Amino acid sequence: MTRIKICGITNFDDARSAINMGVDAIGFVFAESPRQISPEIAGNIIDRLPPIISRVGVFVDKPVEEVVEIALKCHLTYVQLHGNESIEYMNQLMYPAVKSFRIKDESDLEKVIKYQSKYVLLDSYVADQPGGTGETFDWAVANRAKAFSHVILSGGLNPENITDALDAVQPYGVDVSSGIEASPGKKDKEMMQKFIEEVRAWDSRQN
Repeated sequence: MTRIKICGITNFDDARSAINMGVDAIGFVFAESPRQISPEIAGNIIDRLPPIISRVGVFVDKPVEEVVEIALKCHLTYVQLHGNESIEYMNQLMYPAVKSFRIKDESDLEKVIKYQSKYVLLDSYVADQPGGTGETFDWAVANRAKAFSHVILSGGLNPENITDALDAVQPYGVDVSSGIEASPGKKDKEMMQKFIEEVRAWDSRQN
């Protein structure tokens, strides 16, 4: 089964809807973004979630101590790093982490290989935007990255293109945010349901 993560959650209603629809993980953005959430609000939402759901915090170049503090306070399952965090930074973190890479072209594979992370999230490169761009990238690069890590595919995914993305990459997981929104930080329930249904229908065809 393809893992599904809904990112950019800012309220309990969207989190509950995503869980009821069968997602595997939900994400909270603790970096500057239209979807940014405070640790206090995120913690209140997480306290009401079933423990089987993975809780992921998105960070961009924050000090290690601050990331760990928020992760422990909010009972995060993983932290997702969207900045220029080094391998040394990740070793200091001592917390389950997923490194995100913004992909411009095939040369960016070198970064994926260098980090040797078990899980990587591949997103689209847009200058001055660490994520949530709504833009896709060359999925052939993501397909090649599977030789080195478990790939979580992100970047411009939506209910209309997710089947093509799955056909092209067959990733470990998919991560969607802006592609299922009514407005930044507010999910469109019908779009979210359609996205999840498309992924599960694709899964069914593979078995």
